[in-house]
Amino acid sequence: MRPGHRYGLHRVLEPQGTMPQPAWKIDNSMELYDNEILIDVETLNIDSASFVQIRDAEGGDPVKVGAHMQRIVAERGKHHNPVTGSGGMLIGTVRRIGERLQGQIDLQEGDRIATLVSLSLTPLTIETIKHLDVKTGQVDIAGQAILFESGLYAKLPSDLPDRIALAVLDVCGAPAQTAKLVQAGDTVVVLGAGGKSGTMVLYQARKSAGPTGKIIAVEYGEAGCKQLEELGWADVVLNLDCTKPVDVLEAVEKATGGTFADLTVNCVNIPGTEMASILSTRDEGTVYFFSMATSFTAAALGAEGVGKDVNMIIGNGYTKGHADLSLQLVRESAALRGLFETKYGN
Repeated sequence: MRPGHRYGLHRVLEPQGTMPQPAWKIDNSMELYDNEILIDVETLNIDSASFVQIRDAEGGDPVKVGAHMQRIVAERGKHHNPVTGSGGMLIGTVRRIGERLQGQIDLQEGDRIATLVSLSLTPLTIETIKHLDVKTGQVDIAGQAILFESGLYAKLPSDLPDRIALAVLDVCGAPAQTAKLVQAGDTVVVLGAGGKSGTMVLYQARKSAGPTGKIIAVEYGEAGCKQLEELGWADVVLNLDCTKPVDVLEAVEKATGGTFADLTVNCVNIPGTEMASILSTRDEGTVYFFSMATSFTAAALGAEGVGKDVNMIIGNGYTKGHADLSLQLVRESAALRGLFETKYGN
């Protein structure tokens, strides 16, 4: 086997000298290097911002959405949406392990895993699309992928259905980062609280802030807001369009008595919600942008423009222990698990 670079630099085709994630095109031939893992892919979980963009561009037609995805992979060697810049993750079965990794990692051929690195840097082939769910962004395929030596993964748990585990692991960085950021007694605003990352963040924020904290859930649409009220994790549920920052500002100011949030977590999967996040947050508070639809230029210049001294955190999908923490949330909360079973259980 040919020797490979730890970070997959040997796969970069253009432009040379870049890392696999920002590269325009990578080598997706499935000839294994000595420090790679070859995976038979079963299901792709496309990043929410990416899938919404593709779905809307193709009018919601699943056949056209699938063809769109295949064009991206054919052109770039990976599922790296050129509009949103994001990818997703996958589950599959380990077919082969490079000779340099054999005995050095806790994997064997035949293990079923979820990758915890983005499809935007993962060499991928799609032979056929077997099933595409336009509501969830989960896509069953026949294909293969490569995981680099530096790539993160989790073995699929035996006590949760694959589709639920895949959905949870796709956003596991959000509740884990929330657990690090929220202190007892904090006021927390969650934008996009009704989605899969939003509901997990909401539940974790309630746990971390405790009975003295105040949790404000912001969701758009009566059905989503009603569901959040029934869950009971938020003290206040606001039905708001997060692309309208003045509406969000006024509602959060009223809900907090003018003190605003110690932490705002943005889980919205559409662009244009940066200012709603910033205006919801007190001076010297923190905004955690988990959403991949975020424009960090808009966030930086927007905060400057309104004179807001807030700490803004890029939505790093990785923090130590994120997979275990997120799976445990679903195990311990019957209500949270029920939400995922309703949406992903079929």
